[in-house]
Amino acid sequence: MSATTVATKTAQPPGRPSRGRLSLPWILLIIAGALALASAVRLITGANDITSVGQVSGALRLAVPIGLAALGGLWAERAGVINIGLEGMMILGTWFGAWAGYQWGPWTGVLMGIIGGALGGLLHAIVTVTFGVNHIVSGVAINILALGATKYLSKFTFAEAGGSAKQSPTIDPIKSITVPGLSDGLKTLNDKHWFLISDIAGFLGGVVTNISLLTIVAILLVPLTWWILWRTAFGLRLRSCGENPVAAESLGVNVYQYKYIAVIISGALAGLGGVFLSEVAANIYQEGQTGGRGYIGLAAMIFGNWMPGGLALGALLFGYTDSLNVRSGGENVHALLLFIVVLLVAAVVWQALRKKYIPAVVGAAVAALLLWWYLAVDEVPSQFVSFAPHITTLLVLALSSQRLRMPKANGRPYRKGEGG
Repeated sequence: MSATTVATKTAQPPGRPSRGRLSLPWILLIIAGALALASAVRLITGANDITSVGQVSGALRLAVPIGLAALGGLWAERAGVINIGLEGMMILGTWFGAWAGYQWGPWTGVLMGIIGGALGGLLHAIVTVTFGVNHIVSGVAINILALGATKYLSKFTFAEAGGSAKQSPTIDPIKSITVPGLSDGLKTLNDKHWFLISDIAGFLGGVVTNISLLTIVAILLVPLTWWILWRTAFGLRLRSCGENPVAAESLGVNVYQYKYIAVIISGALAGLGGVFLSEVAANIYQEGQTGGRGYIGLAAMIFGNWMPGGLALGALLFGYTDSLNVRSGGENVHALLLFIVVLLVAAVVWQALRKKYIPAVVGAAVAALLLWWYLAVDEVPSQFVSFAPHITTLLVLALSSQRLRMPKANGRPYRKGEGG
């Protein structure tokens, strides 16, 4: 029996090969259902901006750094290493990207940001894989170290180059693309406010309007990650290290090497997400720029059940709620309450059909409370609006917790030869 065959069996335990996984047809069906529901909510509430071209474009821009952090978490955890340090690696990406970007151009900044994040990943790999330190402790330490290091470095780099100790000089923007005829036509159709048709036009229009080249790169990384991890021998061996490293070692797989590669790639992807924040979202580095997106990226990865397609949906969800807050505030989030009520009612019916009555009762109570809130006020308070992405994170994780299955050896200490 070949090493690849056994690695496949190790990475996909018998009886549980596809539990909780989202296939492409299911992902498309979820998107179509969410779009139809959003269209109905838009017509009922009159909040036409929730599916506008600008809203979708903004959601995509806000989702990219979260999605890149989630992809980074996927690479590490599929190899059995928990990467809480994604936030710190994103911070390193923002700083190194800005530092190189304003001096030598934005694409040099992209390269240096990737290297900065990869260095954070290398440090995490050394501490956890080689020295066996607890993964959570190492990740938290990297977050603290990255924050302190960038604060210190900013004082004698950015402050002496026309910026300040908390902000870099302006960076030249990365080129954005708009498909002229198609973008204008879709925007016109979106402005008609027809049921579903205008919403589909808004969704497609946001994808072809003012889209950064770095956004296109980030989108392509999702199918590329899927192909590498699920369609190559390298990916099979890497995933076997996260499922059963002892069995992988017995077949000649260098477990340490694969863990190192995975965690370094994880840091590089998080660093790329940081570069996106400093070069696309803002064109400057600012202290505190990541805003916890590394942690939200972890939540998106868990929501996606450690699969590229699922985490992409999670990133879009978090980016969309953040975009609602940024663009129109309370009015759009007020409409979102009705959207959540309908989703909760559907979840209640599903749980009741499965005879899980306690979750159904809890879901029904929450749905009733949100419906009362929606009917009682015309606009959601600004405090709730600013916290909406984080509340969405908690709700999504709570509702999806029953279908999740992390890699079996994720976070467990491993020593070479321990299976002998």
